[in-house]
Amino acid sequence: MPGQPPVTSHHGVIDKLQARALVIESGSRRLALVSLDLGRAPTRESAAAIEKAARVHGVETVFLAASHTHHGPILESDTWPTAKNSYVRELERKIGALIGSAVADLRPARLAIGSKESALNRNRHTADGPVDRQLLVLRAETQDGKPIALVVGFAAHPTMRSVKDLRFSADWVGVMAATVEKVIGIPCLFMQGAAGDLSPRVPAGRPGPEGFGASVAEEVLAVNKSAKLTSFGPIRSRDESLRFDTRISLQNPLVRAGLILAFTPDLVNFFVREYKDGIRPRLSTVVLSDRIAFVGVSGEFFASHAVNLKRRARIEHLFFVGYCNDYHQYFPTIEAAADGGYGTQNYIAPASLGAGERIMDRALIHLYSLRGKLTE
Repeated sequence: MPGQPPVTSHHGVIDKLQARALVIESGSRRLALVSLDLGRAPTRESAAAIEKAARVHGVETVFLAASHTHHGPILESDTWPTAKNSYVRELERKIGALIGSAVADLRPARLAIGSKESALNRNRHTADGPVDRQLLVLRAETQDGKPIALVVGFAAHPTMRSVKDLRFSADWVGVMAATVEKVIGIPCLFMQGAAGDLSPRVPAGRPGPEGFGASVAEEVLAVNKSAKLTSFGPIRSRDESLRFDTRISLQNPLVRAGLILAFTPDLVNFFVREYKDGIRPRLSTVVLSDRIAFVGVSGEFFASHAVNLKRRARIEHLFFVGYCNDYHQYFPTIEAAADGGYGTQNYIAPASLGAGERIMDRALIHLYSLRGKLTE
């Protein structure tokens, strides 16, 4: 389980881990948004297999967005529960089929968008630290106003279950989605934001993932009611892989031995292979209109990255999607790295200092270029 003490197995299920998909077609292009109740997005190899399956259905751009629950399976090993019955291989097949089902259900539709500033998250380092408080709701509906799906964007770590409980769970995100779906009867996709340094701010009298998830659901439903119809043009997208040096020598056997005390041997061996030629985070950008865009990044970005990008991009409704299309651990800001604290140490934030800022600059260039305001 990601984010847990080093264990190799789970023991039961609290609530089911769900995958949900929405395919948007505009012009001649299709975008698949896939929300996953997982600790991380599928690995680069798995994402490639899923994207290949998606292209069979005419889908050029895919956002594989993990909620970052800490009570999900490890995806870095393809031999669990056995090599012949690999969860990872089954996951690839099921997500590919899910995208195909969403394509088969395409129908004329329109979009509505809304947002609010929420007080339901907090900086987990300091009381006055940066927080991205924007809660976004995108609704797809038929031309006569029947809802098809909701896409929710918010940032807060789903770490409310006890680390001693080794059962699978979607944590508060699962409660939120199930509550919304029970009320309006359509899939609720969750896009986790820049939650690297953000935790839930639990309202009084509503403890645990059940209480907090229900609180977020209430805000989602309220924003959905006030969401306004919006126009959108052809889907414009760009995907880029970057490379950064590592801050830690994974080839050093003493370093590896130390990491195995915090992680499982399989996970450490995966990172040794993955980072052999440097850290290669992935950046995915989609613009639907001058008011709606998505930026997907393959890691745990600190909140200031999202806040600053939204301000600089000048797009009213920008979904910042962390844990997307791969996973390369933490990306603190330079200031946060200087202050120290969890998420800034080199063994969990191994990319070179300033990597997050450089990725955000590339995202900003993409957002302006895709709107025709810049030419590289």
